[in-house]
Amino acid sequence: MTETISAELRQVLRSLKLGKVCDTLPERLALASQSKLPYQEFLTAVLLDEVERRDRAGASSRARTARLDPTMVLEAFDETTESVFDRQLWAELCTLRFVDDARDLVIEGPVGVGKTFMANTLGHIAVRRRYSVVMVRADQALKRLRASRLDNTHEAELRRLIRPDLLVIDDFCLQAMDPADTTDLYEVIVERHRRGSIVVTTNRQPPAEWLAAMGDPLLAQSAVDRLLSNSYELVVEGPSYRARQRPGWPAPEPTSLAAPQPRRRARRL
Repeated sequence: MTETISAELRQVLRSLKLGKVCDTLPERLALASQSKLPYQEFLTAVLLDEVERRDRAGASSRARTARLDPTMVLEAFDETTESVFDRQLWAELCTLRFVDDARDLVIEGPVGVGKTFMANTLGHIAVRRRYSVVMVRADQALKRLRASRLDNTHEAELRRLIRPDLLVIDDFCLQAMDPADTTDLYEVIVERHRRGSIVVTTNRQPPAEWLAAMGDPLLAQSAVDRLLSNSYELVVEGPSYRARQRPGWPAPEPTSLAAPQPRRRARRL
């Protein structure tokens, strides 16, 4: 029914930067005619379509800027997973009240149980709600910070990690850090403490295994103490979630959200 939109109307909409309205306008016109929709309600419906489209496009753009994985969104999470975690705590975290309160989150568990998926999911929820988000892998972030010392961009690189409402650090303390790396991590954690939220994923047990991976014991203790004292802890256990992301994995059947209780209760420290 695209013929129902005149060339003149298309030009006017483009002039107002509303050209995308043409994608849904024929259907809206047909529905309005069939249901004898009042003019004001029709206009409201058309403009709401455009608002929703811009929100989706904006969220996608912000997610790319934040370097979030586009496939790791809440609606793609497989509820039939055998991973065991505190579902009540997870539901609370998805409200992002912890971000509003400038609290932190440690997602802890063995390799492959879905920690990175969960961290990305929280990042996507945040960008959809217009929070600023940056996601980094710990080793790559530290590598960029080391390189930034050579071209006098170190302060700018630190600000990139300090400024956002939500900073997501994947594979936290996976690799050993020298004193300079530990200093950078200390700066980020201290500057963000109770000012902006940090989500970390880790397969190392805090605090002992984190401290063992850091090169400066005094700064390490100070950074880890601040992070853990302000954090929720979500423990994830079970078989690998990544197997469910393989091509050809069967689509999940609709199931209840009920799940076995975790062997270790997720807690706020």
